[in-house]
Amino acid sequence: MKKVLHISTECYPAAKSGGLGDVVGALPVYQEKFDIEASVIIPKYNLPWFQKQNFTTEFSGHIQLAEYGYNFEVQKLKDGVLPYPLYCIDIPNLFDRPSIYLDEHGKGYQDEPQRNIAFQRTILQWLVKCNKDFDLLHCHDHQSGLIPFFTKFVPKFSSLSWIPTIFTIHNAQYRGIFQWYFQKYLPAYDWQHNGWLDWDHCINSLAAAVKVADIVTTVSPNYMAEISMYSGNLETLFRSEQQKCTGIINGIDTEVWDPKTDKYLDHKRTHHWQTFKNKNKKSLCEEFNLDPKLPLISFIGRLANEKGADFLGESIYHACKMQSNASFILLGSGDKEIENDLLTLQSYFPDRVASIIKYDEGLAHKIYAGSDFLMMPSRFEPCGLNQMYAMHYGTIPIVRSTGGLKDTVPDISEDGNGIAYLESSAGALTHSIMRALELYSNKEQFKKLRKKVIAIDFSWEKSAQKYFDLYHQILEKQLQT
Repeated sequence: MKKVLHISTECYPAAKSGGLGDVVGALPVYQEKFDIEASVIIPKYNLPWFQKQNFTTEFSGHIQLAEYGYNFEVQKLKDGVLPYPLYCIDIPNLFDRPSIYLDEHGKGYQDEPQRNIAFQRTILQWLVKCNKDFDLLHCHDHQSGLIPFFTKFVPKFSSLSWIPTIFTIHNAQYRGIFQWYFQKYLPAYDWQHNGWLDWDHCINSLAAAVKVADIVTTVSPNYMAEISMYSGNLETLFRSEQQKCTGIINGIDTEVWDPKTDKYLDHKRTHHWQTFKNKNKKSLCEEFNLDPKLPLISFIGRLANEKGADFLGESIYHACKMQSNASFILLGSGDKEIENDLLTLQSYFPDRVASIIKYDEGLAHKIYAGSDFLMMPSRFEPCGLNQMYAMHYGTIPIVRSTGGLKDTVPDISEDGNGIAYLESSAGALTHSIMRALELYSNKEQFKKLRKKVIAIDFSWEKSAQKYFDLYHQILEKQLQT
């Protein structure tokens, strides 16, 4: 049995900001079926989940980042809480904060370079001092992007240089870029290796990982193709390293997302899908004063331009003004201007629009179960999980065809499984909403499509198999050298 350590800043249910947490929390569970013993290591945050758990200290140490010194502990979660070992790096004053990435003003932490570098250095110090026998290090996003460089080129970590590394990009927009001034926080290495770290005259954690890691993956094939064509000055890097780059679609955890057992649903699925949908839609509409006889179109996610959330207000306003017979339920938080737009929209159409400005995991499950359609008007979307959750619960996706959305939601005009469009605009979203309502009015076609999306297998088994194949490829190559 091969041992893999997943290195990440998120892992559901401990710490989750987005899809990264879902992936790192689920993938290790399914890897066990492929004879892989997967463990996860993340920072220890001051979040409610951590406060309810019992941890044992596996290792204590000290790290010096130039003028800053930190004591730290590697703690292990009590066995049996999760189906895999979870380790946490406890670094007081760096990670014991009530938010993963953002301060109380919604801005990124000013000491992000220190936090990310300390996190990665402490992990490697632990691995060296305790002679941990992992066969492969799987790094997720830029916060662990320096690990491959450290293991290959830092003398104090040379005992780890034989361990292959795989780097997964969940979102290439976030790169861990900082000025060379912060080099003083890095462990000592030969300056001649600076080129591995540099991109555009800065230390770029994501670029360094792409250069040094044995294999690089993104979370969908189309997203890999997109960032090789346009990724804000990294295109040449991805093209030059394309022989070791591949895209693997994420899966969903069908034990958490199961309409038959979902703990958040008042009406679980028994035998009849239509009954399941009708009951959940009725409950949802009653809660938010909407008409259950109308088609229900929803949005769940961060209210950010990246997600196309700034199109929602204008698109839905025009859809409602065009006398379209539909209700809308919108769940999310983020950009204050978008939040205000959606609240204003609700005030215009109080019996047609419900805007819930927060993130609520339980309510999200209920919306997937009760909606007829889910909108995802993203400007870019590396993979997207919401469209998979929606289809698994019998809800038809309305998506902009980008990244993983293009891989998972072909348009119905191409015998696909949803409403897909190309142009990133409010008008294109409005047009797609009208297409959805036309589809809804054709009961037989709508019922047929719902039956089709429900049958699609989005579980982790297929994706876990592809990661297993990559691991096997790396380890076989290692044996031959």
